[in-house]
Amino acid sequence: MLRFGILSTARIGQQAVIPAIQDAENAVVTAIASRDEARARAMADRFSVPHAFGSYEAMLASDLIDAVYIPLPTSQHVEWTVKAADAGKHVLCEKPIALKADEIDQLIAARDRNKVLIAEAFMITYAPVWLKVRELLANGAIGRLRHVQGAFSYFNRDASNMRNIPELGGGGLPDIGVYPTMATRFSTAKEPLRVQATTERDPDFGTDIYSSVKADFGDFDLTFYIATQLAARQVMVFHGTDGFIEVKSPFNADRYGAEEVELTDQKHGRSEIFRFPDSRQYKRQAEAFATRALGGEAEVVSLESSRLNQRFIDAVYRASDKDGWETV
Repeated sequence: MLRFGILSTARIGQQAVIPAIQDAENAVVTAIASRDEARARAMADRFSVPHAFGSYEAMLASDLIDAVYIPLPTSQHVEWTVKAADAGKHVLCEKPIALKADEIDQLIAARDRNKVLIAEAFMITYAPVWLKVRELLANGAIGRLRHVQGAFSYFNRDASNMRNIPELGGGGLPDIGVYPTMATRFSTAKEPLRVQATTERDPDFGTDIYSSVKADFGDFDLTFYIATQLAARQVMVFHGTDGFIEVKSPFNADRYGAEEVELTDQKHGRSEIFRFPDSRQYKRQAEAFATRALGGEAEVVSLESSRLNQRFIDAVYRASDKDGWETV
């Protein structure tokens, strides 16, 4: 069993990741850390976790854990990932793991010198939905892929929310823009060559709240928009010469619709629906990470892939400040 410590009492940990780790076959949460020990103890009691620490440093120094999950504000991801790795702990860090691609070089160096596993927590790469999309594309189910279309939006004007605070790494592209990019790269095994983009920022917060992006992958195009102040929507469609694939709830499984993939043929004469009820993508993520950390074989998101994904996002920001194409 891989023994996890949770670095902070962030909501995503409480709502999704801690229950998933506790439910995993090969992992368990043994400690919670917070800068407020009472909060750490309260959260530990809620999940029947035996140990609570009043500082992150104390937990990292403990031999009670083998790995840490980091759901801190984005601006703190690199710092604490390096500290955890230097303490000899494996690290599963929330996305985005960094705010600039070059920052991930520090993480690669920390991983290599400490011989630990560091992975960005892209839960979609463990989801049966996305494994099915990757399989269908690889098998030529829609012929030649020509276009990928995506959207991810929600509405959030809470000034106290970290997603609306630039100093904490807030903004739409870091929060949700990384999903259409990772999903496309993961399912096609292709990388973007150049991008065009427009981005709008909130006049009060200063964070990016809307982006419209076109990316040239050579063989196909990806177009998507993301927004943090629009009605909630998620969709991904892969359009080929012989048909198309639509992912109904691509990112937050079963929250925006059924967990299913629909494959439609060229003339709309036939469709197949692949349903994945209760795919438990966070549990699958925890189990794959634990398997790999314990020395087994499992596919996880490498830091090299994370760096390529962040290069994509960096290029979107640059393209938003100019007319025409920007090289990724």
